[in-house]
Amino acid sequence: MRRLLTLTLALTLGAGLPAWVLAQGTATPPATAPTTPGSPPADAPPPAAETENASLELVRRGDDGEERRIRIVRTGSSDETGVFTICSPQDDEPGDAPSLAVFSETGPGGVRITIDKNVIRVPLALVTQRQGEDGEGGDGRVEASAGTARFLDEPPPGKTDRLSRCAVEATPRPAPDTVLVTQGRTELKGQKLVYDETDGIARIDGPIAFTRPSDDGPLTGQSERIEVDVDEEQTTLVGNVVLNSKGGRVSKAARVEYDDAANTARLIGTPEQPAESVQGRDVLRAQELLYDLDRNEVVARAGPGSTITGEFQDGEEEPGTPGTTSPPPTSPGTPPGTPPPTTPTPPAP
Repeated sequence: MRRLLTLTLALTLGAGLPAWVLAQGTATPPATAPTTPGSPPADAPPPAAETENASLELVRRGDDGEERRIRIVRTGSSDETGVFTICSPQDDEPGDAPSLAVFSETGPGGVRITIDKNVIRVPLALVTQRQGEDGEGGDGRVEASAGTARFLDEPPPGKTDRLSRCAVEATPRPAPDTVLVTQGRTELKGQKLVYDETDGIARIDGPIAFTRPSDDGPLTGQSERIEVDVDEEQTTLVGNVVLNSKGGRVSKAARVEYDDAANTARLIGTPEQPAESVQGRDVLRAQELLYDLDRNEVVARAGPGSTITGEFQDGEEEPGTPGTTSPPPTSPGTPPGTPPPTTPTPPAP
């Protein structure tokens, strides 16, 4: 009978942990006033005509003074598959009231929303945009999900909301797997996106389904939602996150900061529920784990006063018990450019 060897290593570090954040992409120039929609391929970047004619940008200025832009584009042009319109303030509203834009597209390209490195595809997006300080478009709010929109022959009687007064009907129908998020090789699916300028965070409600292909097989997973912090340029999977590799590694955490370009996922646990990664009979737990997605290896990171624990099958046999001997466990590898791992290694038998 084999013995399970449990190792506990308490580390107290004086320095804080490094921050793993997404690098911001190149900002897109502001769009001009909308006219007739263009018609690009669904999987290609928008050409100049579409950029000018069926798009809108929210412009957010962070505490660092830098501008960050959220871009919304309708990829189709047919009246049969969707609409694009901007409903301006009505005569009885203040002149500085925000505008309300409607994007809908049931074609394969859908409505494309670009937030940092994430390209998001949805059938319907309602965008509220306030005027910026310079009189041009500023920040605002985005609500996106499955659903449709259409023009009405005339405003419906008795209705006073902005869209009805503009003779436009929008019908959101949130449903699982209808908000499609792409970041590099990673694809995620959710059911509703809401971005608001009050905190600068885009939240995608789940259940979230996660998949990332690799030569050794896909990495799959799930979480309760996704948060994209526009100011910090960081994408985080939130709530009961589980990642599964084809090699059998199962990793769990309360939050996972994800960066497809860097091939890393930073698993963040809590004191009550540390991050955990299990492969076979080997278990590693810590407040933070750094997952090298390409190499399928995990490195433990410890904060001040935090604890790293590991459970490994040591391959040692009890006297008189027949059986085979398992090879000793090896420490997880270290992704390029990171400090040496603090993973505990069991003592020699």
